[in-house]
Order: sequence, then C-alpha cells, then structure tokens
Amino acid sequence: MRYAHRRSSSRLSSAIRRSLSTKPEPFKVLFFGRDQFSCGVLQQVLKAGDVWQEIVVVTQPDTKTGRRGSKVSTSPLKILAEEKHLDVYTIPHKRSDFKHFKPPPPFLVPDQASELSRNPPPEHLLVTASFGRILPNSLLDLFLPERRLNVHPSLLPYYRGAAPIQHALIDGQRETGVCVIEMTERKKGIDSGAIWNSRKLTIPEGASFPTLRDSLADVGGQLLVSTLRDMLAGKDTRLPQPDDPSAPRAPLITMQDSCVDFRKMTAEDITRRHRAISHQKPLTTFLKSQSTLQLHEPSVLTDVPASIKGVLPAEGAAIFHPRSSTLIVRCAGNTYLSVPMVRQQDRHLLKAKEWWNGVKPEMRLVEGPEGPVLFLPFEFPA
Repeated sequence: MRYAHRRSSSRLSSAIRRSLSTKPEPFKVLFFGRDQFSCGVLQQVLKAGDVWQEIVVVTQPDTKTGRRGSKVSTSPLKILAEEKHLDVYTIPHKRSDFKHFKPPPPFLVPDQASELSRNPPPEHLLVTASFGRILPNSLLDLFLPERRLNVHPSLLPYYRGAAPIQHALIDGQRETGVCVIEMTERKKGIDSGAIWNSRKLTIPEGASFPTLRDSLADVGGQLLVSTLRDMLAGKDTRLPQPDDPSAPRAPLITMQDSCVDFRKMTAEDITRRHRAISHQKPLTTFLKSQSTLQLHEPSVLTDVPASIKGVLPAEGAAIFHPRSSTLIVRCAGNTYLSVPMVRQQDRHLLKAKEWWNGVKPEMRLVEGPEGPVLFLPFEFPA
C-alpha cells in the first residue's frame, strides 16, 4: 500500500510540474508516408530532437511485383523507419478497408477511444507526406484540428492533387515550393486547408522528377520542423488558402499522360514530360502496325541537318541518323527530337540502330523498304 501511495503521489507531482511549466511537451508524431519524398521529410524531423518525443510510422504494405509475384516491393519509408528503429505499421491492402484502420497506442487506446475523440491530447500530432490515401474522419477526429499537418510539394492553391511535382515539370514552371497545411476532411476539399508555412524553390533548368523531389523533400522537412517549433512556442501562423479557380491541378499520372502527340507537342514539351514522368511511365508513341513504342532518353535536337529535314515531311515522321546513332523525329513547331533508345511492345530495350534495322515496310510513312517511319498519336475517347 505504501508503494502504491508513493506512485500516486509521484504522478500527482508530475502533473503539477507539467501544469506549472510554460513549455509544452514535444510531440508524439504519427507519420503517414510511403516514398522518397516522405523519407526526406522524415529525416529532417529526426534531426530535430527538440520537437518530438516519439515517432510512429504508418505506410503502405509490401506488394508483390514481377512475373507471377516473384519479387516483393517494400515502401522506402518502411525501410528508413526500420533502419532508425522506429515502430512501423502498415495499412490494409484493400482501399475499402483503410477507412477502418486503427492507429496504434498512444494515439488510440481501446478503452479510451471515445475520450480521445472528445479531448485529443495537444501533444499528439498527425503528419502526412506523400501518403497516397485520404485519411478517414475517424482518424482525423483523434487529433486536434491544429495538430493535423500535411507537407505538400507545391505553392498552394497551385497543383492541388496527387502529382504536383510531375505537373509543375510538364507545364514548364520556373518556380515551385512546399506548403505545410492543415489537413481537413475530404468534403472540405483536397489539399485546401489553411497554410501554416510555405517556401518557394526555383526549378533548375533541365530538372527531373527525382532531383526536384529530393530538393522539395529537404525543404519540406525543414519547413515542417520550423512549423512545429512555432507550435511549441504558441505561435499560430495559419492563413487561409487564397481562392483561385484558375489554379492548375495535379491529378494522378495516367497512361494518357505518357502518350506523345507529335502534332501538338514540341521537342521541348516532350523532353519536359520525359523528365517529369519517365520514372513512372515511359513516354509512348504508336506505330502504324498498332503496336506501342517507348521512347527512352529523348533530347531536343537543335542542329538538324538539312538532309534530315527534307525527308521528314510531317509531325511524327522519324528516321535513323547514323552520325548521332539516334532516331530523329519531327515534332510540332518545326522542332526535332533525338531518341537513342526505344522499346517496342513485347520486346526488349534496344539501341535506335538495332530497332531501325528491324523496321517493317508497313511501319513506314510510305509503305516500302526505305524511308521514314510514322509515329501516330493514340486517340483517347472523349
């Protein structure tokens, strides 16, 4: 009994010390993410030991890939978290089951669920960074509204959606950035919460998705740490997002985004698209034989021999150029694209010369043993 009394007294003393202290407790962080962007953000938070006392990671489950599921793909965030000896939890495989996901303690304790929803602890913090799923309201309700943060790699309200980095590159933007925003319920709009903090970043000439993603992740992580320090200091820096109906959106990248239309796209348009999405989906065109052809490592050709221009009468016409060992394709705006590697449907990746040697007569602009081939756009239904 005396031991129980001492423990009770100790708890009371601790509670009194906390109430008298003007410095709030560092955060217990529930961190949702999956990819390299998430990893970059988390690494910056891990360095800032003054803003957190516990970090628990939630990510996507392992998936089977390759032929007949012979390989297992693991979330980069899971790998990082395990290396850092953090607790890691995975969500269900089925999207429909995610709405029933229960976070681990201390964020949800079975016999305290209703109390946590009514009075979420101020030291509990929810963070998402490139997680790829919309969190259910039952999960959001376990955290105070000002303790739900999303790190989004764009200057909101520009590029709300799942692929802001890719669309900024496709559009040829010279500037982008990162925002730390308040996470809101889905019915209030995707990526539409108040902005806690933001920072601009210049997009370097020739930037690709991986390099820009890593730069934005570092900045985003630093921005998140700065925001958490403001929170702990009692500063509320939130500002509502400006309403801009004309702001470009950033939907998921689909097959349609990877299809090249040489009639409408310049060589610069195509190379920007390659740098933006080739890590997900190789750029693809279509042959007169109805098979697809992937275009690998394309670049803009500025010094085009007159002899080449003369044999490419239309956009999408292409011919092999022995001196550069590439395919040269005429594009919109009288521009030209150089393609060193291609992969035809159901075949291996080949050098341009190897592929050109196997071109069939029916693939050519004018059917026959010689002359340029013709690349066609894919007509998607309206």
